[in-house]
Amino acid sequence: MKRLFCYLTLLVAGGLNAAEFDYGLKARQIASDVHVFVGRTEDFTPANGGNIVNTGFIVAPGGTIVIDSGSSRRYGEQMRQAIAGISPKSVALVINTHHHPDHFLGNQAFADTPIAALAATRQGIGADGNVFAENLYGLTGDWMKGTEVFAPTQTLAAGTLEVAGRRLRLIALNGHTEADLVIYDETSGVLFAGDLVFNERAPTTPHANVEHWLAALDQLEAITRETGFKMLVPGHGEVARDAAPIRQTRAWLEWLQRTLRESAAAGLDMNEVLARPLPPEFAKLPVAASEYRRSVGHLFPAAEQEALK
Repeated sequence: MKRLFCYLTLLVAGGLNAAEFDYGLKARQIASDVHVFVGRTEDFTPANGGNIVNTGFIVAPGGTIVIDSGSSRRYGEQMRQAIAGISPKSVALVINTHHHPDHFLGNQAFADTPIAALAATRQGIGADGNVFAENLYGLTGDWMKGTEVFAPTQTLAAGTLEVAGRRLRLIALNGHTEADLVIYDETSGVLFAGDLVFNERAPTTPHANVEHWLAALDQLEAITRETGFKMLVPGHGEVARDAAPIRQTRAWLEWLQRTLRESAAAGLDMNEVLARPLPPEFAKLPVAASEYRRSVGHLFPAAEQEALK
C-alpha cells in the first residue's frame, strides 16, 4: 500500500510538473484559414515562460505557413501540436520576422521544415542567438529546457512569394531591428506586422533606430491604405481591424525621441531622465515604466552625443 501511494504521488507530481510548463496555446481564427496565438502583454517571467509574443499560421492549399515560432523549444512544440489539431497539412514554411528571441527560439520544433528570414535576420540570429537564449534561461527558467538556437535555412527578400498555393507580399523594413519583415496575405487581407507594431503595450527598443522605425511606420500605414487590409497582427498585443496600433506605436516613439533629445539638450543626467514621469496617455500601457527605463538605457547615450555635436 505504501509503495502504491508513493507511485500515485509521483504520477500526480509528474502531471502537475507537466501542467506547469503548458503554454495553453489556443489558436484564434481571425480570417479564412488564418490563425493567431496572442501572447500576454507582459515582461518575460518564470510565470509566463516567455509567452508574450504573437505568432500565427496560414492554412494554404498545399501546406501550412507559420509566422514566427515563439520563445522556446517547448513553445514551438506546443504550437506545432495546436496547428495539427486544426489542420492535418504538413508545415510548408516557417518565417521568422526578425531576430529577437521570442520570435525564433521555437525553430527547433520545425527543424524538419524550411525556415526562412531576411538575410540580416539570419545574420543576427547567428551572431546573437546563443546570448539571447541564455538571457531567456535567466528570465524564464526551466521553460527553456532543451532550447537551442536553430537558425533559418533560407533567405527571403522583399516582393511576392508563392508558398503552398498561397500568395504572400513580403515587405522588408527596419527600425525595430536592422531587418523587420512584414507579411501581407493577399487572400485574407491579414497583415502580420511583427514588432514594428505594438498594440496597447509599450514598445521594446534594444536594437532600435527610432528614425528608421518612424519611417517604417509611415510606409506601413501607407501600405494599409493601399491594400485595404482586413486585420492587423502586431508583434505584441491584440489583433486589430484598423491602423490604430500603428499610430499608437508612432506616438510612443515620437514622445520617447523628443523626451530624450530635450533631456540631453538640457544637460540632464541619466538618473534625472529616468525620473521623468510618463504622460497619462502612455502611463496606462502595460510595462510602460519598465520599457521606458530600458529605452533610456538603450538610447539616451546617443541622444547625449547628438546634443554635444
